[in-house]
Amino acid sequence: MSLVPLHVIHLGQDDPKKCTARKLGSQGLARVHNKADSAPRRGYLLDPHATVIMGPEDKELIELGASLVVLDCSWKKIHESISFIEDKTNLESRILPVLLAANPVSWGKVGRLSSVEALAASLAILGYKDQARIILRPFNFGEQFLNLNKEPLEAYANAISREQISELQIEFFG
Repeated sequence: MSLVPLHVIHLGQDDPKKCTARKLGSQGLARVHNKADSAPRRGYLLDPHATVIMGPEDKELIELGASLVVLDCSWKKIHESISFIEDKTNLESRILPVLLAANPVSWGKVGRLSSVEALAASLAILGYKDQARIILRPFNFGEQFLNLNKEPLEAYANAISREQISELQIEFFG
């Protein structure tokens, strides 16, 4: 199984010391783009406001070499940031199923994942657990993220449809 290409559209809105996207880039684990139009043309943009949930139906495009792309921006500016890049890319938007953040800024908050957590969750859901572990390794909260979300991530990865994932997230998180 080859590695999924990982990309970050970096808008420079967060504290550089807490920026997981920059660290992914410096470790060679993701390619960082400072402009949305330099991001890949084929793949999925992880978007907390998307209407389509990441699921097994998305594996086919990933297996054909499509990328996973995360928008690294401030949670306080998420709406305007998504609007800003929507017209600059042809990526398909996907929302992740409900998970808990383990990063120090948003620990325990539902859905407030850092860039690395969002990419790792996507990889795990799509069946690339080893790559998920690899990208989380440089972060002191990485293993905690996987442990905190162990049961839902396994259930989401084993789901046969995005509809089943929608049902599972309700079972786990109400």
